Amino acid sequence: MYGGLPVPELPDVEAYLAALRPKLLEQPLERVRVVSPFLLRSVTPPLEAAHGRRVLELRRLGKRLAFGLEGDLWLVLHLMIAGRLFWRKPGAKPPGKRGLAAFDLPQGTLLLTEAGSKRRASLHVVQGEAGLAEHDRGGREPLALDLAGFQAQLALGNHTLKRALTDPRFFAGIGNAYSDEILHRARLSPVTLTSRLDAAQTERLFAATQAVLREWTARLCAEALEAWPEKVTAFRPDMAVHGKFGEPCPVCASPVQRIRYADRETNYCAPCQTEGKLLKDRGLSRLLKQDWPRTLD
Repeated sequence: MYGGLPVPELPDVEAYLAALRPKLLEQPLERVRVVSPFLLRSVTPPLEAAHGRRVLELRRLGKRLAFGLEGDLWLVLHLMIAGRLFWRKPGAKPPGKRGLAAFDLPQGTLLLTEAGSKRRASLHVVQGEAGLAEHDRGGREPLALDLAGFQAQLALGNHTLKRALTDPRFFAGIGNAYSDEILHRARLSPVTLTSRLDAAQTERLFAATQAVLREWTARLCAEALEAWPEKVTAFRPDMAVHGKFGEPCPVCASPVQRIRYADRETNYCAPCQTEGKLLKDRGLSRLLKQDWPRTLD
């Protein structure tokens, strides 16, 4: 997270695509106005080569958005943490310091903004499937996997479940927010090692991954078709644990716990996921030492 903003994940990016398809497909991209010099990260092909070409396809690459244009030219946009998209009237100007770029089409302008002072969002212009492949981190699409394929991805390394789910080399599109929801639904600890999962636990994790991602993708896409997703956030009232530190778990009513590391926070329910044990928060456990509580009691 950055400044309270979550990285848009699989359901969020799919919602953007649902909102964009009726507005962009078969329309000419008249021009791209880049405001921030840090945004464009490629040189060849030049960005100007995209001007005037029709948008033929929109695709998600993990957490990236890919705009397919005539001539097999692609624009690959990574919103990173604080990048957001807004649909405005034709010729709209990017807003102040937050504006990064404007994508002009006949019926409107797609504005790209980024909160904060750090410029992490990126835009690449690439040619063909080979160019797109350079932005593929290698992770499999979780919703395209069966149980055997899911097990194979988990077996790529011996990591905690939290890390395995959020590693783009394992699974595409899952981040901090939805991994918390998946692990809570599966009743598994975020620090359990993948090598320690038994068959029943693996099946629960697979089922939870499928259910959580499908439910939220369907919900957010339906909302995006009704109104543009102005506020992309993972802090949603109906989420079970993510962003709910101190609030009651919807299953057992115990207070949701958290682990903080750098700028990330993992939320979990101790009775539902860790047999009532409190996981050590690196900062607080160092401070409290022997006074660090072991259980909720």
